[in-house]
Amino acid sequence: MINKYSQIILGLDPGLANLGYGVIRKEGNQLTFLNAGVIKTSKKQGLTQRLLMIHKQLIKIIKKYKIDSLAIEELFFAKNVKTASVIGQVIGSLILTAALKKLVVYQFTPLEIKQTLTSYGRAEKSQLALIVKLILRLKTDLIPHHATDALACAICCAQKSPWTKN
Repeated sequence: MINKYSQIILGLDPGLANLGYGVIRKEGNQLTFLNAGVIKTSKKQGLTQRLLMIHKQLIKIIKKYKIDSLAIEELFFAKNVKTASVIGQVIGSLILTAALKKLVVYQFTPLEIKQTLTSYGRAEKSQLALIVKLILRLKTDLIPHHATDALACAICCAQKSPWTKN
């Protein structure tokens, strides 16, 4: 039974070609894995069509899981200006989607996520993936790394958010 302190969090690892998502439930101090995956878009489509596709897929996830909050991994650095610009546009569209659905949005840097989950801000991706697996009691290693990053962001949100506890 879900109590009134239950929150459904959608974590997102922004990307245009591969956008990772992870859905968890926070109930008191308990975290439960609900779903994870990657929204893929084709390079053959223009930017507008790709952003629209991401928007439509997110709306489906938000409705299906009755999402309460969105946790987005912030752009920490980019190898070039074009990449930073595109990821910035993706993040903007994610925030707009959340606003249209009246969701609370939290943003966390990769350093903040790693620090929260592993107590070490420079943890390797493999260490972060192991912690995500342990926290959510996952029995599989088959979750794509973009989805694992999104789950890590959702867990960070669950651990840092100001929600009332039981």
